[in-house]
Amino acid sequence: MNKVLLLLSLLSLIGCGSFKAKRVDSNESDERALEITDKWVQRDTEQVVSDTLKQIEKHRGFQRYLAKTGQRPKIFIAEVQNETSEPYFPIRDINDELLYEFSASGEFVLIDAEAREKLLKEIKYQNDGMVDPRQAKMIGKQSGADLLVFGAIRMQPRKRDGKTIKQYSVNLRMTNLESAVEVLRTRVKISKFSEQSSTGW
Repeated sequence: MNKVLLLLSLLSLIGCGSFKAKRVDSNESDERALEITDKWVQRDTEQVVSDTLKQIEKHRGFQRYLAKTGQRPKIFIAEVQNETSEPYFPIRDINDELLYEFSASGEFVLIDAEAREKLLKEIKYQNDGMVDPRQAKMIGKQSGADLLVFGAIRMQPRKRDGKTIKQYSVNLRMTNLESAVEVLRTRVKISKFSEQSSTGW
């Protein structure tokens, strides 16, 4: 019995001693991730959003729209939809990254859709006599969006003999809220190849 306990203790120590961790940059993180998974990772999100913004900057129709209006467009980002077969696809990360990059570019005025209900509740509170009327914010002063941003992410997997290719397509479009005319459309593609041996990865 003592020999069994000793053996279990040794195995436990060996298992604990083999773990190592270190901080890595985005590039190394991406390379390491590809060694263990073919799922969508952080670098995919960063690359897709970066490529999308580059397409927007070069889009001729959008540039004509900006020249015509002569001002920074106010945009309302509707949620980008996960239309892949992956239920745990990190769609919120893409939505957050889009908002961050649109804001950081300085080219757009963002309408905060997520905070609208909370803002309205606070404005109503201020106008119910609980706040000094000179300091209360007025109803009807919020900015309206010029453009709505819609999006969808799709993925088509192909498998054969332990090999898999996942072809992701990230599609965005901006539509004029007043006229319902599409102002621009972008598409970014990412393909991920993986191979699984009969004994595992």
